[in-house]
Amino acid sequence: MTIKKLIEVALPLEKINAESAREKSIRHGHPSTLHLWWARRPLATARAVIWASLIDDPSSHPELFPTEEDQNKERQRLFKILEELVVWENSNDGDVLGRATDEILRWTGHNPPALLDPFSGGGTIPFEAQRLGLEAHAHDLNPVSVMINKAMIEYPAKFHDASPLHSEASGEGFIPREWRGAEGLAEDIRYYGTWMEQEAQKKIGKFYPTIKLPKEYGGGEAAVVAWIWARTVKCPNPACGCEMPLIRSFDVGKKKGREKHIEPIINGKEITYVIRDGKSSRPGTVNRSGARCVVCGEPVKFPYIREEGKNKRFGYKLAAVIALGQRGRVYLDPNDEQVQAALLAKCDDSLVGDLGYYPGYINPVGYGISEFYDLFTPRQFTAVSTFCNLIPDVKKKIKEDMVERASELGDEYCKAIALYLAFAVDRMASRMTNICVWHSIGEKVEHLFGMQGMPMTWDFAEANPFSGSSGSWSGSLEWIPKFLERTNGGKVGIVKQSDAQTDSGLRNILVSTDPPYYNNIIYADFSDFFYVWLRKMLRDDYPDVFGTMLTPKAEELIANPYRFDGNFDDAKDFFESGMLSALKQVHKESGDYPVSIYYAYKQKETDKDEGESSRGWETILSAIINAGFSITATWPVRTELTTGLKTFENTLASSIVLVCRKPI
Repeated sequence: MTIKKLIEVALPLEKINAESAREKSIRHGHPSTLHLWWARRPLATARAVIWASLIDDPSSHPELFPTEEDQNKERQRLFKILEELVVWENSNDGDVLGRATDEILRWTGHNPPALLDPFSGGGTIPFEAQRLGLEAHAHDLNPVSVMINKAMIEYPAKFHDASPLHSEASGEGFIPREWRGAEGLAEDIRYYGTWMEQEAQKKIGKFYPTIKLPKEYGGGEAAVVAWIWARTVKCPNPACGCEMPLIRSFDVGKKKGREKHIEPIINGKEITYVIRDGKSSRPGTVNRSGARCVVCGEPVKFPYIREEGKNKRFGYKLAAVIALGQRGRVYLDPNDEQVQAALLAKCDDSLVGDLGYYPGYINPVGYGISEFYDLFTPRQFTAVSTFCNLIPDVKKKIKEDMVERASELGDEYCKAIALYLAFAVDRMASRMTNICVWHSIGEKVEHLFGMQGMPMTWDFAEANPFSGSSGSWSGSLEWIPKFLERTNGGKVGIVKQSDAQTDSGLRNILVSTDPPYYNNIIYADFSDFFYVWLRKMLRDDYPDVFGTMLTPKAEELIANPYRFDGNFDDAKDFFESGMLSALKQVHKESGDYPVSIYYAYKQKETDKDEGESSRGWETILSAIINAGFSITATWPVRTELTTGLKTFENTLASSIVLVCRKPI
């Protein structure tokens, strides 16, 4: 008789959904803050699915629970354990985890299976498997995913309870503290990250001057948080010909009672900007229909703007300076000193690679921003490149410190710290482009991927790497040790760069995975932005992972017609055959435990014969059945939190967990 698992019979779905949705608003210490990845599953969902896949349902044991009443009573006891387990605050609670893992050991004969996620992506599933005491295997073709998984399930466990090379507390009377989990690793990341900032300040600090505050704001010098630049093109009206600004909105501060806006001052063909109180009375110069010249009123269509961009005729002009005052953000007029400091930065470094092209997802390409280098102003590129080029220096310093302190942590520890610091560079880079915008309510610089794609923006916000605010080095770095301080170790995870269609060699294991969603997210093209920087920093340490100029795309399992000369049928066939092949491998690898497959059910297409259908949904169901599985349960889970940001049509809204079995 097949032993039914709890996930195949019943779940406390309301509690799981509530905790999964709530988790999206939790930031400090959450793995999602380690490095950006798209469409991560909530920890609570993954933890619940894995645990319930290992626990026998009481109905499978009539010898222990002979009556329906007995079974319901036992099921409620299990529900209580699971309801406590999915709460974020209990993630590292020893008592809660102890009760959960005791049940796993009980129902697996003290021999729990290893878990494989063949599409590991952002690492949620293997991370939660490790938390529950399983041997976690994370496989993915994408190099960025591979490095994220190393940072989540390999290095924290490998250096569990290790003391740091450096500690702030020392001196006479100092009592050595006990370093638990990855706290020691976190401490060293803060230390060496601070060292990098000090070195960068020496090299490029002159490009980031402070600004004098007006008396009404307390006077004195203040750090600049961000500069707001207006992208410009030449007005096509021959009678005008000004450098017309492209600005989506003149409102830059929208906090109630502290509203601020940019006011353009027109003097002939010259345009300057000042900051005024309150909301702007004029609309932005760009909307969905095109643009309008602020000087002559000439309407300008997007084809002209695109052509100007492709011919490298975009300019940009400083429109506002935002400083860090004693009582919050201070909005100030541009001045020559701030403009000249930005223009001083020149960088001889390079960043090789073209942005992928997929209309609706990577829009700047249509405006001539076609290479990664084009995403940065000279000062922005200089800043990111400077921190990037400090990684070899910091590795040298770590090794020297190891010798001085007779440390036995070794080269792997040095590689680990370099990886986490490289992630901080990536985090900073994502808020240091000429596509980033100013969040006028949150008063911060938004990162490049504020939605499931790379939009084209007009006015943009340039962050200050030395401000301590959003987009700064310290602001980017601090999220990483905060994550590490919340990791609880476990067995060292096994991370491998591998195509899901290739046999992993694993057998009789638990498989839980979150496969790609037809054509919803072009992971490889998006992650190239991070890959090009990571490759510069980490290629010597991980030559196999960073052996290609850009992320592998030909093998990526996605229905992208632009990889088949625009042929949608070829892209569809590629995805469907690849998904079937991948699930046939899962069939080989899985054992007596149910396989769980997540599917984000949102993307829709219209079929003239059959009405509305979801090709991705049909494909996954077909692949599951044709691979030899039977679907034994389905669970709708709330894995996404709606935000106020504009989202693309295909944004993922919720998921269905499909529970599958090999037929007997």
